[in-house]
Amino acid sequence: MQRITITIDDDLLAAVDGLMAQRGYASRSEACRDILRERLSHDAAASPATPCMATLSFVYDHETRALAQRLTHAQHDRHDLTVASMHVHLDHDSCLEVAVLRGPAGEVAQFADTLTTQRGVRHAALHVVPVKVTEPHHHHGSAEAPHTHVTA
Repeated sequence: MQRITITIDDDLLAAVDGLMAQRGYASRSEACRDILRERLSHDAAASPATPCMATLSFVYDHETRALAQRLTHAQHDRHDLTVASMHVHLDHDSCLEVAVLRGPAGEVAQFADTLTTQRGVRHAALHVVPVKVTEPHHHHGSAEAPHTHVTA
């Protein structure tokens, strides 16, 4: 690891110290590294072609006419992006859905918009993590099966 020195104004340092206390960081260095990682990750994911993994969470009213069916069909239509999903019943009317998505960041964001802009969907959040996709040549067991690895 490299050591660097930065100059920072008092108000910004107070905000970093507040973040440290709130999240329980052991040092300012850890807090700053996470802030930088988050910003760099966000910037990398801004490119539409960047491969990514993402979680899309949203709450919706399952009583809204045919909404659950439309959401399910949309995910089946883009099964190339949808890795997995989890469905949670919050109360008699509301459901929480969490979908794990994988693909180009632009397509993932567009798909997320397709789901979350439907009438009856509320509290949506998309978290995108840029990744590197590799096609290593190695064995799992007795035979080599072509596959990809994703590294965050």
